[in-house]
Amino acid sequence: MSDTILVACVGNIFLGDDAFGVEVARSLAKRSLPVGVAVKDFGIRGFDLAYAQLEPWRAVILVDAMPRGDAPGTVHVVEPDLARMGNPATPGVELNPHGMDPVRVLSLALSMGPVASRIIVVGCGPGEFGEESGGHMGLSKPVRAAVEEASDMVQELAIRLLARNASAQIRMQKAEEKRKWEREADVVEVHQW
Repeated sequence: MSDTILVACVGNIFLGDDAFGVEVARSLAKRSLPVGVAVKDFGIRGFDLAYAQLEPWRAVILVDAMPRGDAPGTVHVVEPDLARMGNPATPGVELNPHGMDPVRVLSLALSMGPVASRIIVVGCGPGEFGEESGGHMGLSKPVRAAVEEASDMVQELAIRLLARNASAQIRMQKAEEKRKWEREADVVEVHQW
């Protein structure tokens, strides 16, 4: 498994608040992120993201506009249960090669192979996608105001995930040193007989 965390930002810049993930990617590009964090703007490339999720990342943090019934600009963190994800062949879950619905992209990835990475979604409640008017560029005011909050959240999540990884590696190293010491102690004991 890789020690790298992928921050996968998605969205369509021509559909209003759907560009939320793209704007978070821009914000994160201006920050000093820890080593081991890779930020990628996937735009509307659903198949690319599905294939990327098959790689053995430490974790994948998806960033997207996600309607959940919250007020526009509400930022939330969700960890999907991959074992309960739907099958992309199920009616009503048609795949669009340029669509970026995270549930459909995750379902596609799961249908192509095992997703071994921990998946975390940082989403933002959209105000509007501009679909009724044929689309438009630019985030609504509440969603634009949430970009920095989401960027802070992503950065904090990445730092925590990397710290847990480092702690786990230290525990594993100490356990291995203890086993080695015990094996050496057994050898010394055998020679004394």
